[in-house]
Amino acid sequence: MSDNELGLFLRLRREAVTPAEVGLPTGPRRRTPGLRRAELATLAGVSVEYVTRLEQGRDRRPSAQVLSALADALRLTPAERVHLHRLTKGAESGFTCRGDAGPARAVRPTVRALLDRLEPAPAVLVNRLSEILAHTSGYERLAGPIGLLDGDPPNLTRFVFTDPRARTAYPDWARVADDQVAALKQGPFRADPHIAHLADELTVTIGGAFAERAATLPGLPRASGITRLCHPEAGELRLAYETLDLPTDDDQRLIVHLPADDATSAALDRLTGRRPGALRAVAG
Repeated sequence: MSDNELGLFLRLRREAVTPAEVGLPTGPRRRTPGLRRAELATLAGVSVEYVTRLEQGRDRRPSAQVLSALADALRLTPAERVHLHRLTKGAESGFTCRGDAGPARAVRPTVRALLDRLEPAPAVLVNRLSEILAHTSGYERLAGPIGLLDGDPPNLTRFVFTDPRARTAYPDWARVADDQVAALKQGPFRADPHIAHLADELTVTIGGAFAERAATLPGLPRASGITRLCHPEAGELRLAYETLDLPTDDDQRLIVHLPADDATSAALDRLTGRRPGALRAVAG
């Protein structure tokens, strides 16, 4: 499996930018999705050969000036710019931000108290391996019946890829699978031995469904959106989610779900045994 994450990210972003977005003529015979390498090179003020070397992984340490020019040319968002910077630093050997530290599994008391105050909303705390560390009772009523909490420890990514119930639970399974892989790749990915071990396990046991995503997706999971979930008791639910990153030392993220429509709001109230309107629908 290639470890050229910087080159992959640059190529994917280049292919996602249309000529019209950067003021270039489209032309009648374009075989390349998005920008050509020559067009990106012109916009960034570098040579085509250099863009090629970056995308092929033959140069992984561009200067800050080149990174800035490429980010401007590719119309990167602030989150994408941070990711680009991390990828260039990840290419440097000898130092990692996490060192030999394993995935954080301890939950601070204040974080548990926060979860208590989020009731009855389904909320879950996960670490960088997507292991479920803590959750609200609202989340247990949501996730328990579909089998998501059966693992020891429960693991979001492992459930999505290895449990056959996941494809029934998530009507948009492919989209959910994309986000799980992107979350694993957010950061050093295979430079982290713990994530590399999980990635190797899933590559061997699952094959292409995981490996192809790992080879083609950048580490930019959607931090918010709507997930459809088929619950055996409540039926199909539309859940709006927000992902909140805890401080770096915690190395954990909190995912909070809210009903995305009135039907889901009513279904969650019935599921949690709360009064009607306890969880109001938010705009999807």
